[in-house]
Amino acid sequence: MEIEKKYTNGEVTVVWQPSKCIHSTICFKGLPRVFNPRKRPWVALEHGETEAIIEQVKACPSGAISYFMNDEGNQESQEITDTVVEVLENGPLLIYGNLKVKDKDGKETSKSQTTAFCRCGASEHKPYCDGSHVKIAFQG
Repeated sequence: MEIEKKYTNGEVTVVWQPSKCIHSTICFKGLPRVFNPRKRPWVALEHGETEAIIEQVKACPSGAISYFMNDEGNQESQEITDTVVEVLENGPLLIYGNLKVKDKDGKETSKSQTTAFCRCGASEHKPYCDGSHVKIAFQG
């Protein structure tokens, strides 16, 4: 069973799935008063404006943090319609959008929002990034 934690300010709920995190540090570099890994709990939505929190969550390259608006009752508020591919400097290949990933045995997995694929070769969860590029000081 995967861990999932939810944090809310009454207007928006941020969902954190630590197993997806690639430790890009984008969340806490952008809003350090809201996302602070040195504190517990590490997410404190009361220290930020809802719109700023949403924009920061959208910047998460792995999809480890996501959000939904509480009044919409719709947990798919981050729906992406176009597929975009981005190469992160010294990091993973990011795919924004809906896609199906077929493994070597032919098993398909549906992915949506943001998917991070390993470029460094060191991930223990290939084809997905697990943050190993930081440990090995990957350049590329």
